[in-house]
Amino acid sequence: MTTVVPTSEEDPILSVVRFTAEMSWAEAGAEVAEPQVASLCLEAQECMIAGRWFDLASLMLTSAELVFPKASDKDLECIFTIICNLVKKPESLDEMLEMAKLLSSKVAQQPNDKPALRLKLLFNLYNLLENPYSRFYVYMNALKLALNGKVIEHIIPSFKNIDSFLKEWNLGVHDQRELFLTISNVLKEHKSSTKETFKFLTKYLATFPGDDAHGMEEAKEEAAYTIIEFVKAPDMFQHDLLDMPAVSQLEKDTKYASIYQLLKIFLTQRLDAYMDFHTANSALLNSYGIVHEDCIAKMRLMSIVDLASNESGQICYHMIKNTLQIEDDEVEPWVVKAITAKLIDCKIDQMNQVIRVSRYTERVFGQQQWQSLREKLATWRGNIANVITTIQANKVTEDATQAIQDISTTKLSGLEPGSHMNIDTTQTNSTRHILVSCFLKANI
Repeated sequence: MTTVVPTSEEDPILSVVRFTAEMSWAEAGAEVAEPQVASLCLEAQECMIAGRWFDLASLMLTSAELVFPKASDKDLECIFTIICNLVKKPESLDEMLEMAKLLSSKVAQQPNDKPALRLKLLFNLYNLLENPYSRFYVYMNALKLALNGKVIEHIIPSFKNIDSFLKEWNLGVHDQRELFLTISNVLKEHKSSTKETFKFLTKYLATFPGDDAHGMEEAKEEAAYTIIEFVKAPDMFQHDLLDMPAVSQLEKDTKYASIYQLLKIFLTQRLDAYMDFHTANSALLNSYGIVHEDCIAKMRLMSIVDLASNESGQICYHMIKNTLQIEDDEVEPWVVKAITAKLIDCKIDQMNQVIRVSRYTERVFGQQQWQSLREKLATWRGNIANVITTIQANKVTEDATQAIQDISTTKLSGLEPGSHMNIDTTQTNSTRHILVSCFLKANI
């Protein structure tokens, strides 16, 4: 038999149960509504007494969803605040997670009914949770709600915190994969910055190891899309896509082999290679919405970078003209464009018709580039060590020279032949003290 403990004020949970039940059954008439309301309140009391918090949350959510279209936003926020607070009741982490799944799934179930409010409710639930994985689950539902409910602008600001979220959530590979793909889909729908979309797509592709052939199969479409976005982007000139197993698998793929070949041209070859590719695959490029003129402009800049990688560090105008397939008077403007894009640093020598390159951007940064960087750093380290050694040697020499000069210029008077004297000379330009003992045996 259930025992109901009377209180001076009704428990907030029971108040919510009563409020939502009365609103749900209002149109049925008092005779039908009152028994139903009483039954629901009694069931809620039994759940509270028995500590069946999951069942109580399920009961309350059913009524709350029925009144969602009728109640005001303020009332709904109060209702769901009480319901979401139930997630803190269980002592078991597993039960907390199950409740978080139940609550977030129910809230996100109808994305077209007051989506902005539903998203706010999910954020409130997220902040109530302490378990990291429960938070991740709620956030994923918030992403899907924002995408399906077309309230993307409310969740995009949270993307700047993704790195700190990942540290907190401590996710496995499959969960990371789902997160990055969902975020990239949100950004695609929002038509956000290509770089932001590209960043999360590459994070997604990076989760596929080379030995996961079955898993990589699902990444083919996104890998091809990422390549197309890289080719289209007018301000992206460098990436390590070729080293990603999820991308390199396309090289022998029947459908996407040509797309992989296009990526290889943009990252490792020059304009002439692209022109040949376009001649053979113009229809393919058009089908992906790739603009030929934009590709020529980008490949000209990429070709300048490739020329700059020559170890001599010097490029003649004639070479630039032929490689970029331009006129003589266009050489300098294209070099300036490359400098503006921060692809190279150089000096233009108009008299000798050459440019002298002091720095260039690597188009790819793989094992070979890391090894080259390691060798340069080792050389710089050795040079710095030699400079330090030279400075220290010169310092010792200067100190000794100064000490001798001080001794020779010291005026000594009133000394008899054969007398003995100690001189303590302190260097003003050094912390070092030199003690000189002189034995004078002659007249000074």
